[in-house]
Amino acid sequence: MTAPDPVASQPLRARPEVLDFLATRRSRPAKTLTGPAPDRAALAPLLQMALRVPDHGKLEPWRLIVLERGALDRLAALAGTRATEKGLAPDQAGKGVAQFADSPLCVAVVAVPRDTGKVPEWEQVLSVGAVAATLCNAAQAAGWGACWLTGWPAYDPGFLTEGLGLAPGERLAGFVHIGTETTLPPDRPRPDPERSIDWRDA
Repeated sequence: MTAPDPVASQPLRARPEVLDFLATRRSRPAKTLTGPAPDRAALAPLLQMALRVPDHGKLEPWRLIVLERGALDRLAALAGTRATEKGLAPDQAGKGVAQFADSPLCVAVVAVPRDTGKVPEWEQVLSVGAVAATLCNAAQAAGWGACWLTGWPAYDPGFLTEGLGLAPGERLAGFVHIGTETTLPPDRPRPDPERSIDWRDA
């Protein structure tokens, strides 16, 4: 049995530094990331943080695959082969290859839906997305650049089966690339709260 988390059992308190981070966070484009990347000792607590997401029914409908240099090189080669077999345009094929060839470290977030008859699959999918988003935030809060991507390899059954060993029924939520940022990206336009938020008092 896992011991209770003494920090999680403490009363809530305001953490303005966390609010400031969330108010200003933004993804770092994968093409701007380089090494070094976090080693296993530095990455492990970030992965554990990512798994502390809402999980109705305690189903754990997700799993993580950490892709280090050897695996990334293998996937880059496989992406090239699959792109040729699919007849993709050179620029599209190149993006699929570069996503792995140029990545310093990647975590594949896999959806593993559980058929319990109680928890809707949609709620499980939302939990998987929360894992990916939380991992990005945790990595950036630790000082690393991070980006959540998909691209055509994320939807290619042959790539997912041969490259990642996904089982029938599993799906890829995305690839979270983590490394050292080489340049500070400009911010992008943000959603207009007036259009996105509907206040109701009755």
